[in-house]
Amino acid sequence: MTMTTIHEPGANGAALQTPAPIDAAKTEAFAEQLLGMLNQGALALMTSVGHRTGLFDAMALLPPATSSQIATAANLSERYVREWLGAMVTGRVVAYDPTYETYRLPAEHAAWLTRSAAPNNLAVLAQHIGVLAAVEDDIVAVFQQGGGAPYERFHRFHEVMAEDSGQTVVAALLDYILPLAPGLTAALERGIDVLDLGCGAGRALQLLAETFPNSRFTGYDFSADAIAIARQSAADRGLPNLRFAVQDAALLNEAASYDLIFTFDAIHDQARPATVLRNLYRALRDDGLYLMQDIAGSSRLENNLEHPVAPFLYTISTMHCTTVSLAQGGEGLGAMWGKEKAMTMLAEAGFTRVDVHQLAHDPSNYYYLNRK
Repeated sequence: MTMTTIHEPGANGAALQTPAPIDAAKTEAFAEQLLGMLNQGALALMTSVGHRTGLFDAMALLPPATSSQIATAANLSERYVREWLGAMVTGRVVAYDPTYETYRLPAEHAAWLTRSAAPNNLAVLAQHIGVLAAVEDDIVAVFQQGGGAPYERFHRFHEVMAEDSGQTVVAALLDYILPLAPGLTAALERGIDVLDLGCGAGRALQLLAETFPNSRFTGYDFSADAIAIARQSAADRGLPNLRFAVQDAALLNEAASYDLIFTFDAIHDQARPATVLRNLYRALRDDGLYLMQDIAGSSRLENNLEHPVAPFLYTISTMHCTTVSLAQGGEGLGAMWGKEKAMTMLAEAGFTRVDVHQLAHDPSNYYYLNRK
């Protein structure tokens, strides 16, 4: 419908703008969109609960079962399980037979909701909804006052990110990510020096240290809590070729120290990402490789309209990535900084050869292979 403006004189002689009647069909359609959003948002939260309690995993192994049987299999309270099943049935996630009062998780749905389905387990990502909702008050406050919410406000964020990267990065590291660079696996077998900046709980490095005992691995992260977890895990696994340390990436001052540097989903969170990239360039040996995994997207908003998870990524960026950077007085680059911006910043840091790849199992990320 074409909107017209009617001009009528106001009290001071100025024209008043009166919009024409709105399009009722568009209004109704948008109301339906909002109701769908509310339902899907609620289901995302219930999906997180189903993942964390193991309900999806238990149901995937059961024939059609009553709420009591499902609760017993998952070792949970039946009353809560029954109410959760109500959300899952009405959300068309779980099938229900009213005659026998039994519930069934279709195999086609289990393929996207269970731990055995990794790396396709989207229930892992649903956990972000609850984690981010917990800091809503903080985010509203920084909208009004400026600044940012620091890392310590985000409970379970490292835990969720570790599980997410476990199925997108760690599970694919040996068979898909390393082969992106020909000869890299052979070099690791011979023995090279490797850094993972922003290593979190260190799962990727632990796998590499076990697989390539002749190489030497270092993990740095800004979070003391994450490094404590990584150190304990490495000690438990007995990995003498692996060390972890707390390190502010913007203060990294090492020259020509590493043959291979990784950053997994880390650069866009930095307070001073350009400084970090320059530091990595300096720390890399002349014939070395810097492999950067980061969000797949464009620096131009209009190019992300058809991105399959753009609203999700912009939400994570608003509620975490941008705000933790701004909390440090940083740039607030955001998760959706985009390939165009990334390529410019890599060039400005000194990298002259940059190849960008995507992996079939991980459409949400780009893998940048950067060389001097």
